[in-house]
Amino acid sequence: MIKNFMHRRFDLGGAVIHAAVGGVGPPLLLLHGYPQTHVTWHRVAPILARRFTVVAPDLRGYGDSAPPLDGDYSKRAMAADQAGLMAELGFDRFGVTGHDRGGRVAYRLALDHPGRVSRLAVLDMVPTLDMWEMMDAGMAMAVYHWLFLAQPDGLPESLIGADPGGYLTRTVRSWCADPDAIDPAALAEYIRCFRRPEVVQAACGDYRAGAGVDRDHDAADRAAGRRIACPVLALWARGGTDGRPYDPLAVWRRWADDVSGREIACGHFLQEEAPDEVARALLGFFA
Repeated sequence: MIKNFMHRRFDLGGAVIHAAVGGVGPPLLLLHGYPQTHVTWHRVAPILARRFTVVAPDLRGYGDSAPPLDGDYSKRAMAADQAGLMAELGFDRFGVTGHDRGGRVAYRLALDHPGRVSRLAVLDMVPTLDMWEMMDAGMAMAVYHWLFLAQPDGLPESLIGADPGGYLTRTVRSWCADPDAIDPAALAEYIRCFRRPEVVQAACGDYRAGAGVDRDHDAADRAAGRRIACPVLALWARGGTDGRPYDPLAVWRRWADDVSGREIACGHFLQEEAPDEVARALLGFFA
């Protein structure tokens, strides 16, 4: 789906990561969200590749990346994957953009590896700890999947496993401003991967970590006064999934000093619903 990109698998010790790499110029890492793969960048990556060397991986356990042997889906471990991937490609310092769950990996990467990340862009998300602290009945209904996917003992895996393609299609379409905004070929690719039980298990592991260890890591950073040192760009959807009873820029300024951003008139999947506007914003920020 991303033309003229090379596809490779990288054995990083703790994880085997599949990634698409293309373009010429300074390195820029693109991290996808739930329930997608690197293909979510198919409309934006070719534009960015004119100015940057773009690296678009599947997060551990998602897409065609292997699930970790130790079952660790903390954003700390997932961020370490990406630091290792970029080192494997010869990039000591790079920009990173993350959407949704990929944004959680991206800001954890900036916190845990500050010398590696030059600039951070986050799409339609705010930090995990803040989400849990702000969650009330209305937000819980809007982002019910946060609670559903974090349930223990294989419950969500079993229920989703009855119709994984139908579950994914309903989820993706309901989060779009226009339910038909997602390219059918991209949707088919997401369904192909999501039909594998290990991918559903990885997604649930990701959300279980978000309800537990990720929240603990954020709380420890806040208590220690750790902040994101690099500039941060926050873009968010007018039709976001969480009802947005908060100011995204105000939330991000709790974590970083240099924060800018704005709303985009689309649904949750900014990079697929408003690719030209997102590409322009990213080019301006990272250039």
